[in-house]
Order: sequence, then C-alpha cells, then structure tokens
Amino acid sequence: MRTTRHPLRTIALWLLASSGCAQAALPSADTLLVNGHIYTADPSHPWATAIAVKAGRIVAIGDEKTARQAAPKNAAVIDLRGQTALPGLVDAHVHLLFGAIELDGLNLSTPLHSVTPDMPDAFLKAIADYSASKPAANILIARADFGTADPIAPHHELLDRAVPDRPIVVHNSSEHALFVNAAALALAQIGDAPLSDPAEEKGVIRDALGHPTGVLIEAAQETMERAVLPLIPTSEKLRLLEAGMQHLNSYGITSIVNATGDLAELDLYGQLRDSGRLTLRTRTAFGAVAYPHRLTERFLSDLETARSRYHDEWVDANLVKFFSDGSTGLAPPIVYQASEYKRIVSELDRRGFDLMTHAQRGDSVHLILDAYEGAMRANGPRSRRLRIEHNFLVKEADLPRYQALGITAGIQPDFCCQSLGTGYDATDPTVADRWRSLLDSGATLAMSTDWPCSWPPDPWVNVKQAVTRQVWRSDDTGPILSGPFDGANQGGARPIPETFYHPEERISVREAIDGYTRGSAYAARAEDRVGQLTVGRLADVVVLSQDPFSASLEDLGHIHAVMTLVGGAVVFRSSTDLR
Repeated sequence: MRTTRHPLRTIALWLLASSGCAQAALPSADTLLVNGHIYTADPSHPWATAIAVKAGRIVAIGDEKTARQAAPKNAAVIDLRGQTALPGLVDAHVHLLFGAIELDGLNLSTPLHSVTPDMPDAFLKAIADYSASKPAANILIARADFGTADPIAPHHELLDRAVPDRPIVVHNSSEHALFVNAAALALAQIGDAPLSDPAEEKGVIRDALGHPTGVLIEAAQETMERAVLPLIPTSEKLRLLEAGMQHLNSYGITSIVNATGDLAELDLYGQLRDSGRLTLRTRTAFGAVAYPHRLTERFLSDLETARSRYHDEWVDANLVKFFSDGSTGLAPPIVYQASEYKRIVSELDRRGFDLMTHAQRGDSVHLILDAYEGAMRANGPRSRRLRIEHNFLVKEADLPRYQALGITAGIQPDFCCQSLGTGYDATDPTVADRWRSLLDSGATLAMSTDWPCSWPPDPWVNVKQAVTRQVWRSDDTGPILSGPFDGANQGGARPIPETFYHPEERISVREAIDGYTRGSAYAARAEDRVGQLTVGRLADVVVLSQDPFSASLEDLGHIHAVMTLVGGAVVFRSSTDLR
C-alpha cells in the first residue's frame, strides 16, 4: 500500500519542501496549470494544455495563451511538464467512516495476502501482536476475510485466545459481517436472549444451544456499531476522517458519495467543513448495511434536518440508501418484502429524496426497477437521481429499462472476476457484470471502489479490470465457501494468465474514465460542479504518473496520482513522481 502525503496549505508551498504537515485550512486557490496533456471529459472539447483557476473555479481552459490571459495576476504557476491530467475522480460509492477507522486498525486482507481464521496460528499471532501494540486502546478494530455461512463461520473462542480482556471487532472485507470476541458481545449486550429487533436478531449467528458464535451478519452489525461508535471520541473520529480523506486524495479522488451514513456522520463532515479541513467533497446517504428502513418520525425528521442543513459543494445530503439484498452466505439474503420496499421507495420519492439501492441478485434488480418505475408513475415527473448499486446480475429484459427510467448503474469492476464473475449460482446462465451491455443499452455508468470493501481504493485497478475482465484467484481465501470475491488485487488474489470472464462485456479506457468523472458526478447530482474541466466548474484535478490513453494494459493498473488539486489547491503531492 502506498503512503500518502499530508495536504499543503498553499500552492506556493508545493514549490518548496517535499513533505508537509496537515493544516487547518484549505483555501480557494488562484492557480495556472500549463504545459499539460489535459483530458477535460467535455465531449465537445476533450483536450486542453492549460487551465486558469480563480478562487477555486476554472475561468479558462484551452491553450496556454488563453489561460494566461484569464489567470489572476498573482496565480501560482504549476508546470505539468507534459503529464496527463484529468478531472478529479468522483468515487461514487465508498464508506468513508468505516474506511478511516479500518485504515487506523489492523488489515489482514491486502493485495499481497489474506490471513484468515482458517490459518489459526498466523491469524492469532497477527491479532495478538496488534493487541500488544495498542495497550491503551479500549477497543480494537481489524479487517479480514472469513466465512459467514454456518457451520464454516469462525467462533469467538478463537479471538478470545488472542484478546481475552477487551473488545475486538473484525470487519469482514465485504462489510456485511463482523467477527467479534466475547468481550465485544458483552459490550453490545448480545447474549443468549434474542435481540429485540427481529431484523438485527436474524443476523446473529448462533450455535445449536442458542449461544452467539461471535459472527454477526447483515443488519445485526447495527447492534455492535451502536455500542462501538460512542467509544470513539468526536475528536478522534475527526482525526480518522482527515486521514481517510488524505488517503483517498492520494489516489486522485476529490469527491465521494458515502453509501451509508446518518445525521451524526454528516455533522462530522460539517465540523470539518466549518474548520476548513475537508479535502474531499462529500455526499452522504442515509442507510445502514442491510438494515431495512422504517419511516419512523425520528428517521424522517433526521432526513429533513440533513437536507436543510447540508446542501453545499462540500457536504451534501438528500440521499437515501437501501439494501434490497445482502452479501453473506451462499446466496445474498433478501432484506425486504417486495411490497414494503415499494411502499417506502414511493414515499421517499414523493418527499423529493434521491435514492440508491444495493443489489447483487438479478431478481433484486428487477424489483428495484419495478419500485422506481412505480414511484415515478405515482409521484409524477421531477428531477431525480435514482441508482442501482453493483448490478452484478441483470436480466436481458431489464437492460433497456435503465435508459427508459433514467437509472444510473453503479459498478465496481475490481470485484470482478472469478469463474462466475460476481455471480453466485453456477446453474444461472446470466452473465455477470454486464458493463458493455449496460452502456450500450443507454445506462449511465458510475464507477467506484466501494472502499473499504476493496482495498486499497485504487481507481486504476478498477479501470484496468473494466478494460480486461481478467480472472483472478486467491489461494488464501479459497477455503471460504461463502466468499469473498476473488476480485482484482483483493485478498491475495493473483491474475490467471490469458483467462478472461466474458470479454465481450469489456468497456474502453475512455468509457471507464468517463464513468469515474462525468458518470459519477451525475450520480452524485454534482454534474454542474465537478466531473468535467470546463469554465465555471470547480478546479478539481488529478495529475497522473502516466497517460492512461496510451499506456499498455500492463501499465494501466500501475498508474497513480502524482498530484491532486481540490478547488485549485494542492491536497496531495508525490515528491518522487513529478518530472
């Protein structure tokens, strides 16, 4: 994993020492970028060599003469020296708070290897060593691959041997399951008695005597989250989020959609914004993993508060995230009764909220399309952003409905590909991950990493996988029958030479980049601000180590950010890569 640099306070400091420290403000910058190979993502004028920025917005783009004439007199000049620049990347689906917390914790699932509970000696040693390195921590957080289907799921006794005296919570790489020790179960008051919330109780894995095993799947994770998050002080959450943002900035990511969150999390971004410490533009959806929404007075009140409080270029709300199914066991479990899902979708659409829904199953995709279409008919025309996330399995008859209904397809190519793509049923002939078919049918594609479900949040691994559809396999996670995906660069997976999953579903480099810029900006309802480099838009730019349009396929996945600018201000710079 690459290390990141701290954001620099001014463009001028970029010209000085190669290291810096975090600062308390991100100023609106006056900047002149010259001598570049700049892809604007504007179909009418896709290429430029220079950009002039005033107060954080683009005032001219084209050739150097045009940009210099428009640039403010004292603008800081950055010579790109022929390097390729793009609009700042918009990661349309991440979980920033989870990622930031896990970035600070122990990660046992990396591109190099995956240490799983099926390797008990190595797993125990890693956990015990981590615990010893954090003697003052009142709770420990880790990330790993492990089975989630009984009886192959691990038991808390394994964790108890390594950490008997304080809670440890191990996030599954899918973020749809937790593996915890006895101390964590006690903290969350998960015992032999059933939980009061049936949705949460359904996800508590129990043995034959009714004792919790320490594995919590889907909605049961909420029980643990409610116990854990209050133990992290607000000041610490803010510190972790700053580090998480800097990590994403180091990959050229300048805007995100948080695919889970609530009013309390939004207030954290509001505090960072108000103190000038945001280096990432955020839109946050209300939702928790596989937890069914209920239209309670508190939930609706929080939605309205968030919508009225957060609607600027840095912190934005007005979005609700659903889970139509989950991501555990041998098949993704269904979350809603169809009629209940349709009812809630229609009511929230009536109230003017944008909606996004997780779907791994083909029947789930069909249900979502039916629910969205029903809401449109019931509530009449208006400006909407309706999204389906993952889209692993889409039936042929449902493909044209994306364009007809204006649905954005959120995709994460680095989850693909194993022998079934991202499918789960070998008897189902449906081709998984139909990116070319979706695009050709008229759907808008929005690219994302789903970090921390993929690790690291590397856009160029995603782009390469979208272009190649290479098959990967991890020997480390092979014994885990219920997942995880043998995705690109995930959990110790290695590419299988000359083996590709349905290459007819590939998309081009330019189409993938457009999905990370224009497509994701549209999905985030921010297409008038970001996603293209045009006059009037925010000057969010990433400078790359290599030109993706001419790079070999081998090099494509190794491209990285050299410099990242948000509003014309440098928030990341690699001192070793600038020419």
